[in-house]
Amino acid sequence: MGKEYVVTLCEGPSCIHKGSRRLRQLLEKKLEKHGIAGKVRTFLSGCLGMCAKGPIMVINPGYVIYGGVTVDDVDEIVEQHLIKDNPVARLTVKESHLYNRFFRVFGDAKFFGKQMRIALRNCGIIDPESIEDYLSLRGYEALAKVLTDMTPEDVIEELKKSGLRGRGGAGFPTGLKWQFTRAAESDEKYVICNADEGDPGAFMDRSAIEGDPHTVIEGMAIGAYAIGANKGYMYIRAEYPLAIERIQKAIDDAKKHGILGDNILGSDFSFDVEIKLGAGAFVCGEETALIHSIEGYRGMPRPRPPYPSVKGLFDKPTLINNVETWANIPVVIIDGGDWFSKVGVGKSNGTKVFAVAGRIVNTGLVEVPMGTTLREIIYDICGGIPGNKKFKAVQTGGPSGGCLPEDFLDTSIDYESLAEVGSIMGSGGMIVIDEDSCMVQMAEFFLEFTQSESCGKCTPCREGTKRMLEILTRISKGKGQDGDIEKLERLGHMIQKASLCGLGQSAPNPVLSTLKNFRDEYKEHIYNSKCRAGQCKAMLSYLITDNCIGCGACLRACPVDAITGNKKEKHLINQDICIKCGKCYEVCKFDAVAKS
Repeated sequence: MGKEYVVTLCEGPSCIHKGSRRLRQLLEKKLEKHGIAGKVRTFLSGCLGMCAKGPIMVINPGYVIYGGVTVDDVDEIVEQHLIKDNPVARLTVKESHLYNRFFRVFGDAKFFGKQMRIALRNCGIIDPESIEDYLSLRGYEALAKVLTDMTPEDVIEELKKSGLRGRGGAGFPTGLKWQFTRAAESDEKYVICNADEGDPGAFMDRSAIEGDPHTVIEGMAIGAYAIGANKGYMYIRAEYPLAIERIQKAIDDAKKHGILGDNILGSDFSFDVEIKLGAGAFVCGEETALIHSIEGYRGMPRPRPPYPSVKGLFDKPTLINNVETWANIPVVIIDGGDWFSKVGVGKSNGTKVFAVAGRIVNTGLVEVPMGTTLREIIYDICGGIPGNKKFKAVQTGGPSGGCLPEDFLDTSIDYESLAEVGSIMGSGGMIVIDEDSCMVQMAEFFLEFTQSESCGKCTPCREGTKRMLEILTRISKGKGQDGDIEKLERLGHMIQKASLCGLGQSAPNPVLSTLKNFRDEYKEHIYNSKCRAGQCKAMLSYLITDNCIGCGACLRACPVDAITGNKKEKHLINQDICIKCGKCYEVCKFDAVAKS
């Protein structure tokens, strides 16, 4: 063995669940056994985004990506690849084209081929617990540049040139927000990183922190220098223990290297970061509710203005950005606002990270230039719909986003285009829905989430969403009434206009967008007591057809003994007892159970 190798195992949530930590332990034992431990460095990295193919193992030099690695594969990888320099072809993931802005291009293929990683540039590549790894890829170079060569006004001007907009959902120009906060007069100012990621199925911010915590700290330090702050807070969910551990270690290591604390890098600038844990309230993703939570109060929004840039934490001017926004800052400073502004489309510059989930072949994280279409993400990058099922809709923007049908697959992903078709960018959640899903049920699910997460402060959100949910539940149970569709629309528009914060204002979006794009399904539920997707149990019925050979599989599977019949004779389902669980349909091997 002549080469020295670096073996990286993904420590994203999916890969951890599939055993990546155990794989590392076994790998290290095998390296010791073969006497090559000194020539192979192993570490657990952040998420590469290929969650469906986990556990992911990357071996350098050569950037060979292995997917679906099991404990039974470790011996072969060690003996063939690490000793004989002969990669194991059967385990190789072919989608291995990764463009990292900072240092190199790898391979050629589908999953990474249309991506461009800026915010996630180091995730899955560096050891997130090693400040030396981060420094080796120009880490903290941007901070050094602003402290030595740029005034705070220069930094803000560079951001304004870049056109970077807040990635937390609203898309407000970042440079303007920084300018307003700097202009506010106060003896003390604060910087906050909003890592309160509460959308169902979203894991962008969590993965960014777990995979590259130093880039967030560097972005916050640059922001603090620009506005004149000396104190920062990382507000992060307590449910993210690994992210908390990684960011705390990054803070500690940065202090040891003189990158946080007093007189950073020998300058007159001092800045420190403290972690504040959130208890999991979705409303705390709203900036004024988050501020109340840090102050020790219940997380509830307040009317704006005044905005946090004028009166925020402890009534002082406060700069709040989310994880992805902070992760872009070092790139803007190093490569320049002019370069950054050339990535993207229209008024939406740069890239956007999405957590793609639902009925999709390649679930995981993707980062694409603004202007990429929904079709490109769903089919070209994420492999389309599994099981030869038909695409039905995609929801962008998390539980408060809109559901877009096939007609909108060629929509450009940018703030304005998504708004025009009735959805939002949000923080980056993207859920793909296939033909087996009921859109009434989907709207009910998302509204149930936002209704339960309402802080209750304002009547339109607290009571309006509850009334909408009651109507949706009635419709899905086959008890819809004439006029329900119009009631939902009136309530939805009222809530949008009258709610206090962004949570309430956007809560009706899934309902209103499905009413617009899938109105026929609502009508079928109300007037025909029919759910075309066969998901609303109250409207389902199971019948045993003449294909039945009397094998008894359905009878044995029925949890309420609703099926009767003698062996080798056609069975019957008692509709008065049947709970419509579908067990009989699932176990029948002879297509003898019909669902209608």
